[in-house]
Amino acid sequence: MSHVDSRDLYRWCSIHAEELLNRPDLRVRFRIVRDSAEMGELIATEFLQVVADNNTVGRATRAIVPCGPNCWYGPFTEMANSRRISLRYLTVFHMDECLDWQGRPLPTNHPYNFRTFMEKYFYGGISPDLAVPESQRFWLLPSTIERVRVAIEEAPIDITIGGWGQDGHIAYNQARRHPFSHITLEDVAASSIRVQENNLDTVLALAQRTLGAAYQFVPPMSVTLGVRECLSAKRVRVYSDTGAWKQTALRVALFSDPTPEYPMTLLQRHPDAIVTATFETARHPISEHPEWELL
Repeated sequence: MSHVDSRDLYRWCSIHAEELLNRPDLRVRFRIVRDSAEMGELIATEFLQVVADNNTVGRATRAIVPCGPNCWYGPFTEMANSRRISLRYLTVFHMDECLDWQGRPLPTNHPYNFRTFMEKYFYGGISPDLAVPESQRFWLLPSTIERVRVAIEEAPIDITIGGWGQDGHIAYNQARRHPFSHITLEDVAASSIRVQENNLDTVLALAQRTLGAAYQFVPPMSVTLGVRECLSAKRVRVYSDTGAWKQTALRVALFSDPTPEYPMTLLQRHPDAIVTATFETARHPISEHPEWELL
């Protein structure tokens, strides 16, 4: 696997957040919003606009949707209900799901059970007459992989919404770190739905984020759509409002050549991809400490 040169990384991380926009060396379209509240409104607005536009011309909408960022579910529910935007013709492909060490679904109330969260916050508040029909909700589990694969391939996807992880993973398409199994950038680009072990750095990042660094309770496996499915959509929009653990991956995504070390660099190949970050995620401590001697 190719690695990002530390000198390049230091240079990218040294750019102040205010200077990121409109740089001539940006490799993907990029936006900064003030905070989570502004981001939540933006995500909900952009997603529902796709649905509403398709409804107007009598066309169904097909979307790949993640569990998070959390900021958009409240605005999404409020907008759909108050503006009477029907989701009856929306088909949702859920992006990923966490699994236990034997590849089984997690208990219903585990904090990393994505289905439980989405049923409550994404579907739960929508008026019944506007809601996505149960038959159009494609939950991803080891037992549903082939069903989901076939359904995704039936017709184009209108939009993929997502976030990214500490290593720039979209869905759970992490940088592969297996000592004996190395993959190329083209392998990552062609990756499809699969069950996998989670990387140790992913486990530690999730533990710190949610469980007070109790890594013992973080799910060690996952099932995920591949990069191929995620980037097959006509539009791809990725967002982050969670600050420090996404800051370096963002800089790599904006400035690096595509690399399997940071899968989200493949967004550069998509004709309509936009990366959006809050100011907290766009900033970087290296840019604020020129006195540090890191190289």
